Amino acid sequence: MKTFVLGGGCFWCLDAVYQKTRGVTEVVSGYTGGHTQNPFYEAVCSGTTGHAEVVAVTFDETVVPEDVILDMFFVSHDPTTLNRQGYDVGTQYRSVMYYADQEQKQAFEAAIERAQPLWDNPIVTEVSELPAFHTAEEYHQDFYAKHPEQGYCRVIIDPKLAKARKYYAQWLAA
Repeated sequence: MKTFVLGGGCFWCLDAVYQKTRGVTEVVSGYTGGHTQNPFYEAVCSGTTGHAEVVAVTFDETVVPEDVILDMFFVSHDPTTLNRQGYDVGTQYRSVMYYADQEQKQAFEAAIERAQPLWDNPIVTEVSELPAFHTAEEYHQDFYAKHPEQGYCRVIIDPKLAKARKYYAQWLAA
């Protein structure tokens, strides 16, 4: 099993994509990369903690290759916008990959190189060493599955899921 910690805007979006990915055994929404201890949602949303909304994606690489997990990341958000994803604006929504070791760092850098030709603008995804990971509040966990009819899910997440399905249908559960 491997775990990647990735941030691509609101954690609900990446959570929704990876929860449906074959071989993914766990997705935990959380916060990392900031300068405060014990961050919580309202503080992170204020933009004053320095934390990013992220997901810790644990997967079985004998079922789904790490390259698929990483390439899905670049299809599931816009890695060319600095500190924003659509209407979500602030450093907490930055595109970021947190590595646990040098092997992950190299895999992340290779994924950026693979993804760059797909985008007209330069990828601005940050690659940083993983600091402390803080699990987000329970109501953020598996949000899309619990609230698929909620407006944000319909307007923002559904199109991201459709895009992931377009390119990675073989890896996504129905």
